[in-house]
Amino acid sequence: MSLLEQIRRPVEDLLRECRTYMCDRMTADDPFVQSMLDYIIGNMGKGVRPLLVLLSSRLHAEGVALGERTNLAAMLVEMIHTASLVHDDVIDESPMRRGNPSVNNRWGANSAVLCGDYILATAFDAGMTSGHYDIPTFIISAMRQLCSGELVQNECNRTSTMTRELYLDIINKKTAVLLSTSAAVGAVAVGASRECVERMTEFGTALGMAFQIKDDILDYDVDAQTGKPSCNDLREGKITLPLLSVLESADECERQRLVALLQAARTDECAVEQLREIVTTRGGLQAAQTLMDDYMNRARAVVAMYPASDVRRSLELLCEFVAARNN
Repeated sequence: MSLLEQIRRPVEDLLRECRTYMCDRMTADDPFVQSMLDYIIGNMGKGVRPLLVLLSSRLHAEGVALGERTNLAAMLVEMIHTASLVHDDVIDESPMRRGNPSVNNRWGANSAVLCGDYILATAFDAGMTSGHYDIPTFIISAMRQLCSGELVQNECNRTSTMTRELYLDIINKKTAVLLSTSAAVGAVAVGASRECVERMTEFGTALGMAFQIKDDILDYDVDAQTGKPSCNDLREGKITLPLLSVLESADECERQRLVALLQAARTDECAVEQLREIVTTRGGLQAAQTLMDDYMNRARAVVAMYPASDVRRSLELLCEFVAARNN
C-alpha cells in the first residue's frame, strides 16, 4: 500500500462521496464545454486539498456523519486549485500538465482561460445555492490572496528581483493559503470551535509553505517526476528559494552575474545548466531543505496536540508524504 493510500484510508468512503458530489455539480449544458470539464476532472492530481478538508472534518467530528457542508468545502477548494492550474498553464504557456496535454495546448489559451473562469463560477454558484453561505464566504478570500501572490511573483520575475520577505509572502499566498483554508474549512464545516479552526489554519499554513518549498527544490532535480522539464522555473525567470539562498550570500558583483545568467536562461540552455550547478554546489538546495524541514516540524507540532487516532496518524503521514514526494 502506498503512503497516499494509507493517508486516505480513514476517509476512503468520504472521498468517493465527495468525488460524486463534485462531478454532479461540475456540469455544462453544452457538449463542448462538458468535454473540457470531463478532461480536466479526469486529469486532476492527488487531491491533497479535498483530502485535507475531509481529514480535518473527521478529526473534529469523530463518529459523526459528515454531510453536504464538508463535501461543498472540499469541492470549492479543489475547484479553485484546478482553475488556478488551468490559468497558470496559460500564463506559462505550458504544453503539458501531469504528463498530458494542457488545456491551453489542446483547446487554445482563450478557451482555457474561459474554462477556468467557468469552473470557478460553477463551483461558487453551487456554494451559494446550497444555502451554506459561511463555507464559500470563508473560502473566497483564498482566491483573492492567490491572485495577489501570482501578480507579485510575475512582477518579480519581470524585474529579476526577489527578497526573502517577498518570497515567503508569495508562496504563502499562492500555495499555503489554499492548504490552510482546506484544513480550516474542514473544521468550520462540522462546527468546530474557533480555537480548533485557528489551530488547523496554522497546520495548513506550515504544511503549505513546506509543500511549495519542496516544489522549488524538485524543480532542480533531473529525476523528479513533475511532468515538466527540470529547472523550468529558471527558464521562466523565477527566483525561488534555492537560487535566492545563493543570491543572499553573494557580493554585488556576483549577484549581478547570477541575475544576468537568470535573464539569459529564458532562451539559453547553457545558462540554465550553469545556474543549476551553481545552486547545487553552493548549498542552495540544502538551505531550502532546512527551511522546509522547519515548516514541516511546525505542522507536526500542531497535529501532536490532538489525541491519537487513525485520522491524526493520516495527518502525520501527510507531512511525511509532502517531505518525501518526488512529483
